[in-house]
Amino acid sequence: MKRCLTSLFLLALIGKTLACAQTSVETETPQTAPEASPTAEPLPAPTALPETTLTVCMKREPNSLYPFGELNDAARTVLSAVYDGAIDYADYQYQPVILSSLPTLENGDAQISPLKVRIGDTIVNADGDLTQLNKGVKIRPAGCRSADCAIAYDGVSALEMDQMIATFRLLPDLTWSDGSPLVADDSIYAFELQKKTAPDSYRIRRTQTYEAADSQTVQWFGAPGYVDSTYFLNFWNPAPRHAWNELPAEQLSSAEISSRSPLGWGAYRVKEWRAGEDIILEKNPYYFRAAEGYPKIDNLRFRFIAAPEDALSEFVAKRCDILDPSLDLDENVGFLQALQTSEQARFFATPGMSMEWLALGINPASYDDGYDATKDRPNFFADVYVRQALAYCTDRQTLAASVLHGLTQPPASYLPLGHPALDANLSAIPHDPEIGKSLLAQAGWLADEDNPSAPRRAVNILKIANNTPLILNYVAASTTQRRQVAAVLKESLAECGIGVNVEFLSADDLYAPGPDGVLFGRNFDLAEYALGADGFEPPCDWFASASIPNAENSWQGVNLSGFKNDEYDAACLAGRFALQGNNDYLSAYRRTQNILADQIPAIPLFSRLRIAVVRPDLCGFTLDPTADLLWNVEEFSIGESCQN
Repeated sequence: MKRCLTSLFLLALIGKTLACAQTSVETETPQTAPEASPTAEPLPAPTALPETTLTVCMKREPNSLYPFGELNDAARTVLSAVYDGAIDYADYQYQPVILSSLPTLENGDAQISPLKVRIGDTIVNADGDLTQLNKGVKIRPAGCRSADCAIAYDGVSALEMDQMIATFRLLPDLTWSDGSPLVADDSIYAFELQKKTAPDSYRIRRTQTYEAADSQTVQWFGAPGYVDSTYFLNFWNPAPRHAWNELPAEQLSSAEISSRSPLGWGAYRVKEWRAGEDIILEKNPYYFRAAEGYPKIDNLRFRFIAAPEDALSEFVAKRCDILDPSLDLDENVGFLQALQTSEQARFFATPGMSMEWLALGINPASYDDGYDATKDRPNFFADVYVRQALAYCTDRQTLAASVLHGLTQPPASYLPLGHPALDANLSAIPHDPEIGKSLLAQAGWLADEDNPSAPRRAVNILKIANNTPLILNYVAASTTQRRQVAAVLKESLAECGIGVNVEFLSADDLYAPGPDGVLFGRNFDLAEYALGADGFEPPCDWFASASIPNAENSWQGVNLSGFKNDEYDAACLAGRFALQGNNDYLSAYRRTQNILADQIPAIPLFSRLRIAVVRPDLCGFTLDPTADLLWNVEEFSIGESCQN
């Protein structure tokens, strides 16, 4: 990644930008009222202020605006202005928007109750899997919160299991953007739609009952044995039954009324979608916060601009007010910082929930039928000292300073800095080649005294032939940033006597399915890739045994290193069964982090940055690591007098 932009085009942009002054929205100049007199004519009504429009430029066009479809990032951004909530995620916290509060055990809107279960009932077993209750199934009886009290059901005894119940209460007098009332039944309708079109989804399958208690109240009942740490999110965002009910569920994903101009309850509603050009949203007159003066901006326009350089040019020309993170502006940070210095823009960068990893192929797919030294790749990573050495020899500090412009720090865990479940006692392994060399020597990889710069060679290492050179094959996608990362890592690993052969592949080849694919077929020594999480629950399953792609699961899963650790799996499962915020919850997830820090199946290189740029007089905008770009768009305003 470049520290500054060197192309003639972008240098010209910088010069143009520094020479331009940002134009604020025009407003009328206040006039002094004339003194009243008995014969004075009535003053004319004040002229309405001109409408304001905010233009958001993004990389791609939404694939659909049907809220329950497979949406791309552009669609989610647009819909965040059409739907306000129902629950917002911001600053690693959940916030009710159209609900009076979130259900909790403390406020009584959530409860865990014993429920009688019988042979054949659908339950969640002690491992968190959905199954039928039969003799021999391992379950957690009512009141059991850990693996220690789990039992194998004998098939005859009376049995009770825990059932979670959550009650959700809508705010009063909510309406759709056509003025129709928004009621609890609309949430039930959304549940029914998704049950028809996505019956195998994780949350649908673990829901026993979802029903309306009255016009403002919805209740969720979980499957017996399902203790959900985020039970307070089990509310289905409403769908307008009155407008969509005449269409079959399977047609809604493509119908005009639901996929291009869906009704919402948020600050804006869809006015026009010109394919390939833009989407225009206008103020929703029925917005439930309209009486408070929201939204402050009249219209939103979304433009689709594929190339970052074109988007930057349009921003400088004042035809874009916000550049969306989807534009991948990482390589333009120097230019963006120059814009901010000259007060032509405000530049935002924050680590998100996506993380870049260097996977170590500790358990390639070829080992699944047993390791055979005569045909399998040398087992380079069997010794944890080798994996630890790689972490000490990897210069992540230089990556953070140069490739990432000092905007983030090397992570110590699979969670980004600032995450509430991050173990504060963990520190990222520093770049220390001397420690790395020592660990390699202890593992039996010795340097050539006559040629210290040559790769180390194996000496008396179990199942590795003597004099095998420590040369690893490194695969990554052929992007500018990953080429820069590979160059830094190859140089730093060479300092420890680790040879690296780098190969850049197309995305199709790198992410091809197993068994032949490189990543999902687990056919690599070292591989650079990114993992992202939906929401901000700790994604410990990234390295759980069940997430190893293999023939049994049709090569599905993201544990590409093939890491297997029973203690890790147990801690991850314990976190999933614990309630958020409890000591058990934090203890379990912090245990997973410590195991990974010790075992190192993969090296967390950096949290991927979310970068956005906005016009300097846009107020109310913040770039949150967990929230949608426009999560608080109703509060945005434009003007020199607003406070940033």
